[in-house]
Amino acid sequence: MNTSPSSEDLSGRVFSGQDLSGQDLTGKHLRNAHMVGTDLSGTNLSGADLSGADLSGARLVSADLTQADLSWAILAGADLTGARLAGTCLVGANLDGATVADDQLAAAETA
Repeated sequence: MNTSPSSEDLSGRVFSGQDLSGQDLTGKHLRNAHMVGTDLSGTNLSGADLSGADLSGARLVSADLTQADLSWAILAGADLTGARLAGTCLVGANLDGATVADDQLAAAETA
């Protein structure tokens, strides 16, 4: 089911296990959102605030995370294959077991 969240401030909301693939979530406020196992493949999250969000096991394949804030987010086991991370803030993010290439991380802010 493709349901696009419409509100700008979605902080703390639960989206775990949902299919949000291909949605436009540009600039959305998703601080501390629960997105465990959520499919965000091909989703535009550029400029979104995902700080402190739990994205454990999420699929972010080919997602656009340009200039997104993922500081202190939990990305353990997430699949970031082909995701665009230019200017993305990953300070303090948990990437344990995440699928992400070194060249992707080089484009992100990690310290």
